[in-house]
Amino acid sequence: MVAKSNRTRQLINIFILVSACLAIYFGFYNDRALFMFFKPLTTILVIALPFFAPKNGHVTFGRLVIVGLVFCLLGDVLLLFDAYFLFGLVAFLVAHILFSVSFIQYMGFYKNWIAFLVLFGIAGVLFLWLRPGLGDLLLPVSIYVLIITFMAWQGVGLYVRERNNAHALMAMAVLFFMLSDALLAISKFKTPFYFSGPLILSTYWLSIGLIANAVRGITSTTVK
Repeated sequence: MVAKSNRTRQLINIFILVSACLAIYFGFYNDRALFMFFKPLTTILVIALPFFAPKNGHVTFGRLVIVGLVFCLLGDVLLLFDAYFLFGLVAFLVAHILFSVSFIQYMGFYKNWIAFLVLFGIAGVLFLWLRPGLGDLLLPVSIYVLIITFMAWQGVGLYVRERNNAHALMAMAVLFFMLSDALLAISKFKTPFYFSGPLILSTYWLSIGLIANAVRGITSTTVK
């Protein structure tokens, strides 16, 4: 059973990699129709990782993360259209709230203030740098920055408290999510830069892919 589960995990990860590469390729070369197909497909495949995993423990944690990933999918679709950027931002905001709640439900609230100061310090400096270009989006973006940084703080806390492979994946995942969103914010509100699309998408899918693999590892482990 374990061997079959591992083969399924490896197969889905291969499909995710192929779909992500195709989406990035078609996005970079402005083939909008194929990009609009492969972008949500990649996230759907990511959702499949925890959704079809054996459920031997921490079921509520797994369900919360899966719902969060579904909101990421909704955000992906909305961000395909410039007119729906704010709605996409809200969808990802809900995803980060669900991820935060899932981390706290899983291992409790993390209170390391050194990690807090480091993460919120980095986010604060970036926000102040971007602030002149935010315009009417100043309030929603500021709320978004607070929530994603809180989510990263709690995600990193999983690894700090109990160092194992799944928690290491989760810690890397939340940091990659912050990086992806930072690149998106710089490109949209400061200055577009070459290769921004591939960098934003690759770090984003790396992030949610790591989250999905971490959750699959945690929920597949039998709780004694």
